[in-house]
Amino acid sequence: MMGNVSVLTFFTLSGLNYTMQHRIILFALTLLCYAIIWIVNVFLIITIIVDRKLHEAMYIFLCNLCINGLYGTAGFYPKFLNDLLSPFHVVSYAGCLLQSFVIHSSSASELSILAVMALDRYVAICRPLEYHSVMTRRRISLLVAFSWLLPLYCMFSNTVTIVKLKLCGSHIPKLYCSNPLIDKLACSKSITNAAIG
Repeated sequence: MMGNVSVLTFFTLSGLNYTMQHRIILFALTLLCYAIIWIVNVFLIITIIVDRKLHEAMYIFLCNLCINGLYGTAGFYPKFLNDLLSPFHVVSYAGCLLQSFVIHSSSASELSILAVMALDRYVAICRPLEYHSVMTRRRISLLVAFSWLLPLYCMFSNTVTIVKLKLCGSHIPKLYCSNPLIDKLACSKSITNAAIG
């Protein structure tokens, strides 16, 4: 079976089952949604950076959540908008891995940032007199770094194991690339990805 394996350079995506008359409407609504996401997130980021009164832990975490929102949507919306206008729904192997990495690392970073925000609220509510000695600038910086670096490292490690797989298929039945979907195309399962899921 391994003798029939060829090097894949493109994947086909088949998650778009729409008619020609709905393509433009869906494109316009998706572009509007993407523009609103950018406008709201950029507005919040600029407001938090410019207003000195908002240089508190919760607003710093909120700013990171907005940055992560821009990062995550950049991994999905541009390709999706392109696919809405294109009759062919293909993505290069490298583009698929990059999209998968961005979407997964953004999701993991979002969960990490929300956990850090929950920790901040816990300290503020349960230990209000000690809040400023617990949530120092240094600790805030460490928490922000943790909420970004750990998910990026985990998803990078997962993506590296995906790259090492020999693939026997090129059809992804979704709108976007995802590590589990790429892993399903492998001729043999990797131990690492089987453990991760």
